[in-house]
Amino acid sequence: MHAWPASEVPALPGKGRDLRIHDTATGESITLDPGPVARIYVCGITPYDATHIGHAATYNAFDLVQRVWLDTKRQVHYVQNVTDVDDPLLERAIRDGHDWTRLAERETALFREDMTALRMLPPRHYIGAVEAIPAIVPLVERLRDAGAAYELEGDVYFSVEADPHFGEVSHLDAEAMRLLSAERGGDPDRPGKKNPLDPMLWLAAREGEPSWDGGSLGRGRPGWHIECVAIALDHLGMGFDIQGGGSDLVFPHHEMGASHAQALTGEHPFAKAYVHAGMVALDGEKMSKSRGNLVFVSALRRAGVDPAAIRLALLSHHYRADWEWTDAILEEAQERLARWRAAVSRPDGPSADALVEEIREALADDLDAPAALRAVDHWARRQDADGGTDEGSPGLVSRAVDALLGVAL
Repeated sequence: MHAWPASEVPALPGKGRDLRIHDTATGESITLDPGPVARIYVCGITPYDATHIGHAATYNAFDLVQRVWLDTKRQVHYVQNVTDVDDPLLERAIRDGHDWTRLAERETALFREDMTALRMLPPRHYIGAVEAIPAIVPLVERLRDAGAAYELEGDVYFSVEADPHFGEVSHLDAEAMRLLSAERGGDPDRPGKKNPLDPMLWLAAREGEPSWDGGSLGRGRPGWHIECVAIALDHLGMGFDIQGGGSDLVFPHHEMGASHAQALTGEHPFAKAYVHAGMVALDGEKMSKSRGNLVFVSALRRAGVDPAAIRLALLSHHYRADWEWTDAILEEAQERLARWRAAVSRPDGPSADALVEEIREALADDLDAPAALRAVDHWARRQDADGGTDEGSPGLVSRAVDALLGVAL
């Protein structure tokens, strides 16, 4: 599966700072030192509907991570998946009378268009669940053969007790885990499971549903968590720098994925940091496909909204915060974009050297994009009030805002 085209990242003078970021597993901010190649895995979409603002906010956060690392002169090895076979996708296809493969292809293509418009840097590897099945099957077989998984009526489940580190990502108690498992794709009440929390690794073929050759597992399709584990291990290996996604993935998805990988390899941790973006609400409820309270990026673009303004609206909130989308937020972002573009269109202005360092410092401090925006606002106000004599400063501001914030002025 191919990703989307990369926008050019302008080079800036000097060098950025190492990223200090909040790790869900420890509850603390940690400074990452990835070495010359930084490795990040971000969980992708299940393509049964268009990209909404909640998705965009999540991918914007991890786009900033890439930009901070690139500014430190590192290479970035970024991997993202597409869950292009899963119950919600099949259910939507049946509901709407579509072929599930065509639905997945259409919505994945639209996602790529949205990411391109928003200037999100693409992953090096963009892998669909279906194309990962040849890598998934042997992992499930290994877990089963090692006693870390078991069969139940043809399905294969992972035993959470096989990983002594289970629970170290979310730190939830058993009852909270059970409730979230039921809400987020698990089946804690299925009879015969060794532990209600045990997640599905391989779903045996069901009549009327797609299935693939699973070797000794029989025909079927993979569970949700093992998909990401197989892709991450194949392209990044254990101990990569950041496992990222929305905060609704902390449990069960990232907790289970970590345990799968740790049981497979005997190594710990799966990722050095677990980083999660907050949820975006609309009309008082978390924006989600199941509720249908969505603001689609593609719909905003069709209405003539500049993607740079959409991106500024996202950047105006700290990535870990839960917040609510409103028309006023978008209007403020459009006004900010107009002010910034006017400021950098002048032939000269106040020195921008300090501004570049302010943006770098803000982003290195747990991706504090709102602080970075305020710094640019301050420079633009100085430009309006006093002007300046530095002929290179508007161009430097424009390049810095593009390189570090992903906003083209």
